[in-house]
Amino acid sequence: MARADQVDFQIFGQEMQFVEIELDPGESAISEAGMMMHKHPAIAMDSVFGDGSQQNQGLWGSLLGAGKRLITGESLFTTVFTHKGNGKARVAFAAPYPGTILPVDLDSVGGTLICQKDSFLAAAKGVALSIFFQRKIMTGLFGGEGFIMQKLDGDGMVFVHMGGCVVEKTLAPGEELHIDTGCVAAFTKDIQFDVVRAGSIKSMIFGGEGVFFASLKGPGKVWIQSLPFSRLAGRMMSAMPAHGGSTGEGSVLGGLGDIVMGDNR
Repeated sequence: MARADQVDFQIFGQEMQFVEIELDPGESAISEAGMMMHKHPAIAMDSVFGDGSQQNQGLWGSLLGAGKRLITGESLFTTVFTHKGNGKARVAFAAPYPGTILPVDLDSVGGTLICQKDSFLAAAKGVALSIFFQRKIMTGLFGGEGFIMQKLDGDGMVFVHMGGCVVEKTLAPGEELHIDTGCVAAFTKDIQFDVVRAGSIKSMIFGGEGVFFASLKGPGKVWIQSLPFSRLAGRMMSAMPAHGGSTGEGSVLGGLGDIVMGDNR
């Protein structure tokens, strides 16, 4: 199996991060469509079916890779950035919402990382993007990210974006951790992922923490995000006027206050 390109990188920013990848002549990086921030003129950009790792497998391999991405709700195409000049050149990719860009060397985690949908940002050319199906129906239905997650395979660097801040937990064999289902950002392939009921019926109805927790059991590593995009989107939707929210910051009277102040437009 061909090794992925070995790339250098640097991550900038705090809440709104971007990653700059340094390429040697002939090296490539792949990313989701629309994630590029800036690039050197010597870096050529090309759109390919799937993730580009099936380019040597002919049309069928490319169609297979694209089909897997379609199932996860991603674009059929990824973008490949190849350095075709001399010396070193850089290309940068920006995160789509506030959070943390996590660099992971796949070789150091057993060659596979399983992560939530839409978290992949960029990677060294040679990393394969595919899908991961939850084995248990209950886990698929109530596991937060649903039945399908992303699987990144290879031996190169990958860059995944997670909401808010991120904490890494290393679980010993048999050690178990309960996490809000939306806060599960990524885990290694040996982690057992399941769902458990969130306490009593009373807690499930009135506790505000959902009906199920994600149960992750070691050995392996788990990455937890503090701000799932679904939670951020839900708060934004609830604050919109059409959904009962107020357009005025700090409004006590809500919609009535808008009428009184003449802001009911």
